[in-house]
Formats: sequence, structure tokens, C-alpha cells
Amino acid sequence: MSHANAPFTPEGRLRLVRRCAHRPIAHVAAEAGVSRQCLSKWKARFDELGEVGLVDRACVPHASPTQLDPDLVVLIESWRREHKWSARAIHLELTRRGHRVSVATVGRWLVRLGISRRRDIDPDGSTNRTVARIVARYPGHMVHLDVKKVGRIPDGGGWRAHGRGSAADKAAQRAKTKGAKAGYVYLHSAIDGYSRLAYTEHLPNQTAATTIGFFHRARAFFAAHGIGRLVRVVTDNGPNYTAKAFVRTVTAIASRHQRIRPHTPRNNGKVERYNRTLTEELLYAHIWTSEGERVAAIKIWNIHYNYHRPHTAAGDPPPASRLHQGVTNLMSQNS
Repeated sequence: MSHANAPFTPEGRLRLVRRCAHRPIAHVAAEAGVSRQCLSKWKARFDELGEVGLVDRACVPHASPTQLDPDLVVLIESWRREHKWSARAIHLELTRRGHRVSVATVGRWLVRLGISRRRDIDPDGSTNRTVARIVARYPGHMVHLDVKKVGRIPDGGGWRAHGRGSAADKAAQRAKTKGAKAGYVYLHSAIDGYSRLAYTEHLPNQTAATTIGFFHRARAFFAAHGIGRLVRVVTDNGPNYTAKAFVRTVTAIASRHQRIRPHTPRNNGKVERYNRTLTEELLYAHIWTSEGERVAAIKIWNIHYNYHRPHTAAGDPPPASRLHQGVTNLMSQNS
């Protein structure tokens, strides 16, 4: 919020309105950098209401003809408190009684009334749900897979390197119209949920066959770092992950293939956060002049991320250090 003497607050508007008593409104508005219509509005409010008319007004309509009837709001609250009905159940009951109220409207009113969550309507205010984090207990317990789609970089660099409308950008656009290879490339990533050890490959597509090949190479990468057994493989619901061939491959190696809840990427948050780090610290942290240059950088990134970049999950050391420590602790517990 601005301070009380800032320009165009009620105090500043009052000074402009007082100047209009001796000078034309258009001249005062031009000097102040506001439109004549705006200053005329303030002067009219001042003439009608005095200094109170210069105070900011709420941006709400004067009338809301489609506002929900207060009696229906009382009915929604009573059903929620007495029967513990959901927004959809309340919507269906209102529809049965001849009232056209959408599920979204019922949900918004439950939020306004402060009873949208189940714990809000318990007698003692307690909750019957426990908020928990998805935590891997040991290396290989949960391996997260995901694919990030990025634009292909034309030879010589695209508009990010030379600017939009530059000669290089126009040449790249002309090359595309003549049949040059364009489109997207796909960065397949796998990350161990315990150590955050990550493996990324630059691949041309995200078909099931390509994903299966990547999964085998990622498994070999993890095995080389001491993760010989995969218990749970977590993926989203992409067609490459729901393909029968991929499911058979995963279930033959791991104990379980777990697909996240649809449209809930936080359930696969380990690799989603890794993709964001990859984007910020590699993909858009440099200006690339070709796709081959970025491919070489991704290979170096695998080493940098696992062996040199500090990670909070490992207490600031890189992920590989936590992996070796976790394997050592696991062996000492079993001995």
C-alpha cells in the first residue's frame, strides 16, 4: 500500500481538485499525467460528497442479479453441517428440488463459509486426515520417471541466440519451410527418490519403445552406482508409460509400477522438481548454437548434478554421496 502523501491517493487528488478551482481541468490533468476524464470524475465526486468522495471505492458491482439466494446459502450450510454432504451431493439435491446451482458455485460457498474441508465440520475441529510426504526409505525403493519436451535448436542458434526477427532467426524459419528438421526433442529422466541420483538422456521421441530402451539404460546406470534392485517405479499417465510393453518391462524388473493420480504432478514431485532444476540451470542458463552442443552439455550435466552440485536432500553434499552413505548404513544394519 502506498503512503498517505503519494500522488493520486485521496490527498493527491484533493490537491488536483483544488487547482481546478482557478485553472482549466484539461491543463491540470496534463500536468499531473492523468486523463481529463479521470480528473473530471474526481472533481464531480468532490463537488457532491466532499473529501469523502475522493476515497478509493470497492470494485464490486452495485447489483448482483445472479447472486445465490440467501435461503439457498442457509440450506447449503445446514446440509453440509448436518449430513456432511460433498459439494456434488448438495448440487444434486438442489437440482432435484428445482434449483439450478452448479457444483463450482456450491464449492465456492463452502469455502466462503469456512466448511469446505472435512476437518472444518468436526465437532472438536480436529481432522481425520494425516498429511504425509512420499519418502523413499532406501536406494531403489522409489524411482521416478518423466519426459520433458523442449524445442529443437536450429544449426547456428535460434531466436534466443540472435533475437527475434534477426537474420539468423529468419534464416531458420526459411529453412523450416524448405523441409529442414524442426520440432521437438525429448529429455527422458529417471531419479532415485532416496539419494536423488538422476540420469537424463536426449532422445528423439517419447514412444513406448524409446522409453523402454531408456529405462534399461537408466537401470544399468543405477546398478553401476550400487542400486541393483528397483522396488517401485513411479510414472505419470503418459501413453508411453501406460503402454502394455512398458508395463511388462517394468513389472518384470521392479516389484511395482505405480502411476500417479491423473493431473496431480506433485505425486511425482521428485522428478518434476528435477526437471525444473534442469531447465533453470542448464537448458535456459546458456545460449546454444546447435542441438548437438546441447546434447553434449546434457552428458556433462549428468556428472555435474550427481557428483558436484549440492542437494538439500543429502544435507548439501551431492546425491552420489548420500547414495554411498545410504548403502553403507544399510549394510551395517543388515550385518
